[in-house]
Amino acid sequence: MTCLVVASCGLSAQALKTVSYSDGTQKLNGLVTAVKGRNKPGILILPAWKGIDQEAKDAALALEKEGYIAFIADIYGEGNIPEDNAAAGKIAGKYKSDYKAYQHRIHLALEELKKAGAQADKIAVIGYCFGGTGALEAARAQLPVKGVISIHGGLAKDPARPNTALTTKILVENPAEDKGVTPEILEALTKELNDGKADWQLITYANSGHTFTDPASPDYNKVMADRAWKHTLLFLAEVLK
Repeated sequence: MTCLVVASCGLSAQALKTVSYSDGTQKLNGLVTAVKGRNKPGILILPAWKGIDQEAKDAALALEKEGYIAFIADIYGEGNIPEDNAAAGKIAGKYKSDYKAYQHRIHLALEELKKAGAQADKIAVIGYCFGGTGALEAARAQLPVKGVISIHGGLAKDPARPNTALTTKILVENPAEDKGVTPEILEALTKELNDGKADWQLITYANSGHTFTDPASPDYNKVMADRAWKHTLLFLAEVLK
């Protein structure tokens, strides 16, 4: 992903500030970029299934350089960070099943983004992997955002859930070789987007496995990751203009 490797961009994770908030008795710890003047467009970042990771941090810092306030949501909460893939699959699966709880945690993070100085009428959501599922859930919940981007996200939805209106703009960045996204899942998503009368686009990236945008992943494809980042910035510039 263009300029998302900290060492190559001169970015430092120390520029991110921890923001503690809560969902009932559950403490949540998000991260926000340094606020150099308020009243800027805001980006909510939903991290992958192991919680806040380096890819999410790098994205936040890169977005700050583009003039946005970025906030990384804590979906699982303090004390619930998975240690391995099995634990991550279990807790992520819980929120995929209890999608209203997921939508609620996203809503809480949006409120924190606004408190950090983001313009309430100029906010977008981007998510990676499990967070990409969350970006779609933000659209399904009709949360007050201008656009959502699902980056190598889980695109399946329980077929028992009805398709509903989708009033925000939607970009799906999908790696062609993601084994978790079958032709049937893509067909169902396309139907959902069309049924919802959404303003949507789906970009498929060739020769790319699931986590193709993450420099730390064996799936990383720099050429396609760079393209995806350019598509991300183009979409954000349009919806937040």
